[in-house]
Amino acid sequence: MGGKQDGDEAYGKPAKYDPSFRGPIKNRSCTDIVCCILFLLFILGYIVVGIVAWVYGDPRQVLYPRNSTGAYCGVGANKDKPYLLYFNIFSCVLATNIITVAENGLQCPTPQVCVSSCPEVAWTVEVNQFSQKVGEVFYTANRNFCLPGVPWDMPVIQSLQQELCPSFLLPSAPALGRCLPLLNSTPPELPGISSNTSISQGISGLLDSLNARDISVKIFEDFAQSWYWILVALGVALVLSLLFILLLRLVAGPLVLVLILGVLGVLAYGIYHCWMEYRVLRDKGASITQQGITTNLSAYRNVQETWLVALIVLAVLEGILLLMLIFLRQRIRIAIALLKEASKAVGHMMSTMFYPLVTFVLLLICIVYWAMTALYLATSGQPQYVLWAPNASLPSCEKVQMNTSCNPMAQPVNSSCPGLMCIFQSYSSTGLVQRSLFNLQIYGVLGLFWTLNWVLALGQCVLAGAFASFYWALDKRRDIPTFPLISAFIRTLRYHTGSLAFGALILTLVQIARVILEYIDNKLRGAQNPVARCIMCCFKCCLWCLEKFIKFLNRNAYIMIAIYGKNFCVSAKNAFMLLMRNIIRVVVLDKVTDLLLFFGKLLVVGGVGVLSFFFFTGRIQGLGTNFESPSLNYYWLPIMVSILGAYVIANGFFSVFGMCVDTLFLCFLEDLERNDGSLDRPYYMPTALLKILGKKNEVFPGDKKRKK
Repeated sequence: MGGKQDGDEAYGKPAKYDPSFRGPIKNRSCTDIVCCILFLLFILGYIVVGIVAWVYGDPRQVLYPRNSTGAYCGVGANKDKPYLLYFNIFSCVLATNIITVAENGLQCPTPQVCVSSCPEVAWTVEVNQFSQKVGEVFYTANRNFCLPGVPWDMPVIQSLQQELCPSFLLPSAPALGRCLPLLNSTPPELPGISSNTSISQGISGLLDSLNARDISVKIFEDFAQSWYWILVALGVALVLSLLFILLLRLVAGPLVLVLILGVLGVLAYGIYHCWMEYRVLRDKGASITQQGITTNLSAYRNVQETWLVALIVLAVLEGILLLMLIFLRQRIRIAIALLKEASKAVGHMMSTMFYPLVTFVLLLICIVYWAMTALYLATSGQPQYVLWAPNASLPSCEKVQMNTSCNPMAQPVNSSCPGLMCIFQSYSSTGLVQRSLFNLQIYGVLGLFWTLNWVLALGQCVLAGAFASFYWALDKRRDIPTFPLISAFIRTLRYHTGSLAFGALILTLVQIARVILEYIDNKLRGAQNPVARCIMCCFKCCLWCLEKFIKFLNRNAYIMIAIYGKNFCVSAKNAFMLLMRNIIRVVVLDKVTDLLLFFGKLLVVGGVGVLSFFFFTGRIQGLGTNFESPSLNYYWLPIMVSILGAYVIANGFFSVFGMCVDTLFLCFLEDLERNDGSLDRPYYMPTALLKILGKKNEVFPGDKKRKK
């Protein structure tokens, strides 16, 4: 007897009846004050980092290209010259990520000049033009691509030797403010270019990703022609998501049954297919002993052992699912009843379905603030310029001290060293902000993760408070607050900011650890042996599982916080103990809900995708002139946008429904432990759940008020 009692209390004692409890407690106090203060101080420091970045940063390094003299194209004196032209783009292979852009402004060791338009035709300086003047060859022919200040009467050969004018031009298109050659342009036959295939391939790959002028224009035209139809498709996704959730109260049971039978049917077909393949290969005598072990995975399709193993696995899964249907049918009925009740709760509080818009706006603010802060920090400090020459080993360049500081506004045009230039090297790191740049960026990344997780936690706690007020109302018409969502939002912000910050911080630390581990794995990937890679993979798997568990624990802790108003640790412990006392019900409800919501997402996204495909491809006839599909260059573009938007909308709606189901489930478990159906302690659960459990109330909820 003692052992049984100890086992019953291994996960805590059941909740006791409290005559004063009537749903989410209104008279509550602030929780986790220390963490609240820490979070507010951190946010204040985050704001200070943003101010410092704004004061010292210069995002023009990313927004505007910079020529060889350090002047920006498109602003100031170069306002009418927004594009940057590289004299010899084959001398460098550019990097297109944002960090490289911020650090070196896409600079490379070749003269660069701001131009009003990019070259449209290919051109190369001919031998008979070497003796002519720059004005005759360049300016008269409207080739204004020389560096500023090159005189009209300078010989062309001299301007080319000093790299003051380009020796060739390629038909180019602007990309990121730079004139980059078109894909179909042919490099000129010049020394060091045509023979250097690796550079040509690198430039070709870059152009393949950046040279999108024609494509971008067509995409813009397609959006201009189809944007209102895309909005219609998103409206259809919104209506389908809402209808699916609201109609679950009517079709949840049959739908779950159909889905379960569908899974059984798929597994049964898989068993049949594996048996047929196994029998054919067995008759042929195809065995793994004849083939041997190989790294060619496709070869295992032709051996009987592969299909035998697959058959056994599918048969075991089929058997487990059948046993679950037989022995857990009561719990499946409870899960279906909770899904119906969740649909009713959403119908009573329709404003909850649009709360994800608030979460989306807050998340967008957090991401934009971090991105702008990181950009300003990356471009803080004064640019540094050094002397550089393409061939510093020439005798005429020996007296020039390379890599020494110089003034880009006073280019050494008269130097005897060919191609001597003053080019951008990096930003100065001598200031206090620059020396602390790495630490400030780390602070910003931590702020990004913490604020994002806090916003998500806020949404979960607010929705839990609103749905809990629905469950714990004896009379749904009178006891539910007038504005349950607003009341829950104000209550959560006022009392539980610290608790949400505590849970978000724990999750943030695990996510930061995962990011660091991924970074280390990426850096050491080439030097690792198989044992080290296996250990690294195990660490990553453990952290992934830990993150999933913490998300699950936090979600249920926020529900308990919304109901009882206790601190994070107590709420997390109570939620965990309550779930562990009902672990089988938890598993069944979780899987049934996942299956149903997956089908809902598939229905909404698939329906919108199919409808968009038939409409934008013009396969729906007879709609009239006002509903004709627009003429598009890429019909798949609005289809993909519609599908992506439909998924975002469906995911937002179903996340609210999932939170509603989890909240009602915890309330249901608490209701079972607190009450017994007597006149003084009536159950709050709906009549359908009472019938499934074989219980009843001496007084039905709503007929009488609870005795005081």
